Amino acid sequence: MTPQAVPGQRDGFPGPEPRPAMELLVHGVGGATPQQMLGDARVCRVTGDATASVHRRTDDAEDRPWDERDPLREAYSWSNLTSGNGARALWLLLLPFMIVNVTHWMRPAVRGHGRTHHLYDALVRLIALSLTILLVSGACVVALDALAWQCGSSAACTSRTSWFSFAADGGWWSTPGRRLALAALLPTALTALLWWLSHRTWSTYESAYPPVRVRQSVTEPAPLSLPGFWYGRRLVSRLRAAHTAAGLLTVCAALLSAGWAHDHGTEGGAVLATTGTALAAATAAGGAAVLVLVTRYGRNETQIADPPPHRAVTLLPVACAVLLAATAVHTAWERPGQTADGALPGTVVFPVLTVAQGLMIVGLAAAALRLHRLARDTDRTALAGLGGPAVALLSCALAGALTGGATQRFTDWLTAGSETLHGPPVMLSWQAAAIPSLIAVAALLGLVAAVRVRRDRRRLAPTVAAAYPGESTPPDDHRSGTIASALARARLTDSAPAVVGTLAAASLLLGIVAVLGTWGTGLTPSEAAADAPAPLAAVASLSESLGSWMLSVAVLVMIAMGRRAYRDRAARRTIGILWDVGTFWPRAAHPFAPPCYAERAVPDLSWRIATWIDATGGRVVLSGHSQGSVLAAAAVWQLDAPTRSRVSLLTHGSPLARLYGRWFPKYFGPHALRLLREEIPCWRNLWRATDPIGGPVDVPGRDADDRPVDHGPLLDPLHYGRNLRSPLPEPVLGHGDYPQDPAYDEERAHLCHTLRGESDADAPTGRLPRRPGDRHRRHGTAEPAAGSPDTRPGPEPGPPAVRS
Repeated sequence: MTPQAVPGQRDGFPGPEPRPAMELLVHGVGGATPQQMLGDARVCRVTGDATASVHRRTDDAEDRPWDERDPLREAYSWSNLTSGNGARALWLLLLPFMIVNVTHWMRPAVRGHGRTHHLYDALVRLIALSLTILLVSGACVVALDALAWQCGSSAACTSRTSWFSFAADGGWWSTPGRRLALAALLPTALTALLWWLSHRTWSTYESAYPPVRVRQSVTEPAPLSLPGFWYGRRLVSRLRAAHTAAGLLTVCAALLSAGWAHDHGTEGGAVLATTGTALAAATAAGGAAVLVLVTRYGRNETQIADPPPHRAVTLLPVACAVLLAATAVHTAWERPGQTADGALPGTVVFPVLTVAQGLMIVGLAAAALRLHRLARDTDRTALAGLGGPAVALLSCALAGALTGGATQRFTDWLTAGSETLHGPPVMLSWQAAAIPSLIAVAALLGLVAAVRVRRDRRRLAPTVAAAYPGESTPPDDHRSGTIASALARARLTDSAPAVVGTLAAASLLLGIVAVLGTWGTGLTPSEAAADAPAPLAAVASLSESLGSWMLSVAVLVMIAMGRRAYRDRAARRTIGILWDVGTFWPRAAHPFAPPCYAERAVPDLSWRIATWIDATGGRVVLSGHSQGSVLAAAAVWQLDAPTRSRVSLLTHGSPLARLYGRWFPKYFGPHALRLLREEIPCWRNLWRATDPIGGPVDVPGRDADDRPVDHGPLLDPLHYGRNLRSPLPEPVLGHGDYPQDPAYDEERAHLCHTLRGESDADAPTGRLPRRPGDRHRRHGTAEPAAGSPDTRPGPEPGPPAVRS
C-alpha cells in the first residue's frame, strides 16, 4: 500500500506545502524604527502610510514557512501617531482634558447595574463639561474683565498698552459695551479652535473602521472585543457639539452679566431689559439642551453603524453662535450713563464651578464604591475602586491651576501700579496661594520615594551576587549597588496609587480652603491676613505671590516644551511618551482631549492579521513590547474565533496587569486577562524585576498540563561579571531589549510550534540562533562554524532574578 502524505510528516514522504508563519512586531513606549525592530537596514513598506505602517525586510518579498534561523518578520510602526508631529506637543496644555477622559475608563469590573454605570458615565461627562466652561471662563476674565472692562476704563492702563489705546480715546469703541463685544472675539476664537482641532484630529487619526467579522455569541464577551469599541464617532460628534455650544454660551453669559444691572435698574430702558431677559432665557435653554446631550447619550460599542448625527446635534453650535452674535449686538448697544466700576459681574463663576465639581466628584466616588463592592477580583484595584474619582479630582485641580495661573498673571500685568483697578478674581488668588502647599506635598512624596530607594538598595545589594552562583567573578560592591538600585527604582511604580491618593486628598483639602476663604472673607489671602500676626501675614502674602509665579512659570514651561518639539526630534519623542498611556483610550468624556491613537492602531493590527491569515492560511506570532503589548491584546480581542485560533501572543515588558489591570480593572483586570488566555491558543509573557513598567500578568494555564503565561523574572543583567562570551560588562536593560534574552527566542519558537500542533520535541535540535543585530554581532564574536565544537561557556545557571 502506498503511504499517504500526512501534514507535518518528516520521514521523507511527500506532503502538503507547510503553511507560512510570521512574527508581527509591535514596538512600545518611545517608538522604534522599522530598521531597529527588524534588525536590517533594508526594509520596505508593505502597507500603511506616513502615520502608521507595516514594514518587512527587503529580502522577505514573499511569504514562506517558519524558519527559526531566519523567521519571516513584519514590524508595525505607530510612533508617528503620538510623537511624529511636533505641533502635538502643544497639546500639553490640554492635559486636564486628557486626564478626565481617562477617568471614564477607570470604573470597577462588574456586570449589570446599568443605572450605576450610567450615573458614573454621566458624572464623568459633566465634570469634563465643567473643565471646558472653566477654560472659557478664564479666557473671558482675561479678555472681558481685565482688558475690556477694567483696563479700558483706566487711562493709566491703556497708556501702558498702546495697542489698546483706541478703547480710551473717546472714540466709538470707548464705551464699555462695545469694548466687551470686541474682546469677546478672544474666547470665541478659543472655542472655535478647540472645535476645529477635535474635528481635524478625528478625521486624521481615529476614523479607522475595525474589521467587520462575524463573531460567535459568547456568554460573557470581553469589553474590548465588542465590534464598536474602537469606533466612537457618534459620541465624539455629540460631545463636540455640546462642548462647543457650552463654550459659546459661557461667553454669552459673561456679556449679559455686564449690562444686566444697568438694564434692569432705574437708568435702563424697557427695550434693553426685555431684550436682555429674552437672551438670558435663550442662553438658559441652550444650557439645558447641552446638559441633556451630555448626560443622556453614551457610547454604543455593540455595533459599528455610523449614521449621520442628528440634525439637532449639528444645529446646536450654530444656534449658539447666532445667539452669541445677537448678545454681542445687545451688549454693544448705546447705554448712556453706563460705567465700568470694579470687577466685571459674573466672576462668581469660579467658586461656583469649584463647588459643583466637588459635589460631582463626591457622587462619582459613591458610584465607584458601589461598583467596587459588587465587583470581582478587587484585590489589585487601585485605591479600592476610588482611582477614577481621585484622577478626576486631579484633573479639576490641574485645570484650575493652569487657568488661574495664566489668568492671574495676565491680569496682574495689566493692573500693576493702578490702585483703582480691582485685579483678578479673589478665587484665583486663593488657588494661587494653595499651590506652594501642594508642591510641598509633592516634594515630600518625592523625598519619601528617594529614601525608600536608598533603603531598598542597601538591603538588596548583598543578595545580588547570589543570583549568579556559576560565575567566578568576585562580588563587586559597585556592580551590586547598580543592579540593586535598578531593582529598587522599579518597585516605585507599585506606589503610584498611594501617591495619586495623597495628592488628590491634598488637592481636595486646599480646594475647600480656597472656597471658604473666597466666600467667607471676600478678600485675597494677603488682605484677609492683614490683621493677623506679622509672621502669618508674611506667609500668606508670600504664598499668594509665589503661587502666582509658579503657575505662570508652569504654563510658560509647557509652551517652551512645545516650541522646542518643533526643532528637536528627541524632544518630540520624549513629549510623545507622555501621551502613550493617556491617549490610548477613546474620547468618551471630553471631545477636546488629544486624539486616541489606539482607534487607528488597533484596527490596523487586526486588519493586517485577519487579511494575511485569510490570504495565506498561515499562523501569526504577535509580539508586543510595553505599550505595544496592550495594542496587541486589544487587536487579538477584535478578531473572530477562527482567525484568533491561528494567532499566538508574546508580550514582554508588558504593563497589562501591573498598570492597566490596577487602574482599568473592567478592561484589563484579572478576569479579562483570563478570558484572553482562554480565547487564544497560547500566550507567553516575559518580564524582569528591574523593569519599572512591565511585570507579570499572573494568568494560569488552561489546565494543569499547560504552562502559566508568565516566564520570569528574567536575569538582568544576563551576566554579573566578564567572561568569554561577554568580555565587557553587561548593561542593566530594565524595560528595553527583551529580544536580547535567550528566553525570547525559546518562547517564540514554542509559540510557533504550538500553533502548528507540534510539541517542543519536534523543534530543530541545538541552540536557537540569535536574531539579526543581536549581542554576538554587535560584540564582534562569531558563531562557530558548522561541525566545530563550541568551547565557549554558556550562561551560568542560577536563580532567574533577584527578588526580595
